[in-house]
Amino acid sequence: MSDVNTTSNWPTFSFIGIPGLEAAHMWISIPFCLLYLVALGGNFLLLLLVRAEQNLHEPQFYFLAMLALTDLGLSLSTMPSVLAIFWFDVHDVGLDACLTQMFFIHTLSSVESGVLVAMAFDRLVAICAPLTYTRILNHQTVLCLSGAALIRGATLLAPLPFFLRTFPFCGANILSHSYCYYPDMLNLACGDVTFSSVYGLVCVLCTFAVDVIFILVSYMKILGTVMKLGIQDRNWKSLQTCVCHLCTVLVFYLPLISLAVLHRYTQETSPILYTTMSNAYLLMTPLLNPLVYSLKSRQIQAALHKRFGVQRVVAGE
Repeated sequence: MSDVNTTSNWPTFSFIGIPGLEAAHMWISIPFCLLYLVALGGNFLLLLLVRAEQNLHEPQFYFLAMLALTDLGLSLSTMPSVLAIFWFDVHDVGLDACLTQMFFIHTLSSVESGVLVAMAFDRLVAICAPLTYTRILNHQTVLCLSGAALIRGATLLAPLPFFLRTFPFCGANILSHSYCYYPDMLNLACGDVTFSSVYGLVCVLCTFAVDVIFILVSYMKILGTVMKLGIQDRNWKSLQTCVCHLCTVLVFYLPLISLAVLHRYTQETSPILYTTMSNAYLLMTPLLNPLVYSLKSRQIQAALHKRFGVQRVVAGE
C-alpha cells in the first residue's frame, strides 16, 4: 500500500491543523466553531434583509447581498475540513474531494474580489458623480458586473483541477493548510510544473492584483473628491464608511496575495505563518464583512430594528 501512495495519480492528502498545538485542537475548535457560526449567521441575515426589505433594493445592497452569498460559500467550503481536523482528528482527503474544495475556494475568492471591485465602483459613482448615479448604476449594470465577476472566476480557474490531474504525486502529500490550496498541492506534484505554476500566478496577477489597484485608485479618487469640498459640504460619514470598507479589503487581499507568493518563492516559511495567513483570509473576511458593511449603514440598521427590534448603534451613510 505504501508503494501505491508513494507515486500515484489517485493519492490521498493530509491536512494539518495548527502545528505544535495538536493536543489543544479540541479547545481551539471552540472559538473556530463560534467564528464560523457568527460568519454564517451574519451573512445569512444580510441576505434575508436585502431580500425582504423593499428600501434595500438598491445597487449597493445588491452587491452587498452577493458579497454575503460569496462569503457563505467560502465559509461552507472550508468549514468541513477545518472542523473535521479539530473535532474528529480526521486529516486525510482523497484527490477528487480535494480538487473540488480547491476549485470552490479559488473560484469564490475570485468572485469576491470582483464584487469588491463592483462595490468600490458603486461608491465612486455615488460620491464623485451623484447626479448620474441612478443612470449608471441601474439593474442592468448590477447584473452585468455581478455576472462578469462570476464568469471570470469560473472560467479562469476551471483549468486548475485538470492541471493537477495530469501530475503524479510523490511523498507524504502533507498539505500546509486545513484545506486544499492550489500552490500548496502543486508543490507536492512530481514532474515539470512550470506552466501550471506560471498560469496560477498569472491568474493571481490578472485578477486579484488588478482588482486591488482599481479599488485603491477608486478610494483615492473618493478621498480627493471629498477633500475638495468645503468643510460644511463634506460627507464625513460616507468617507468613514469607505475607510472601513478599505480595511476589510486589505484583510482579504494581503494574506491572499502573500500566500500565493510565499508558496512559489520560499521554501523555509514557518507553518504557523501559513496557518495564520490562510485562516485570516478565509475566515476573518466572512466574519468582518457583515459587521463593517452593516453597522455603518443606516438602512441596514433600520431594517434590523424593524425586523428584530435591534436598536440602532450609529447613524450610517
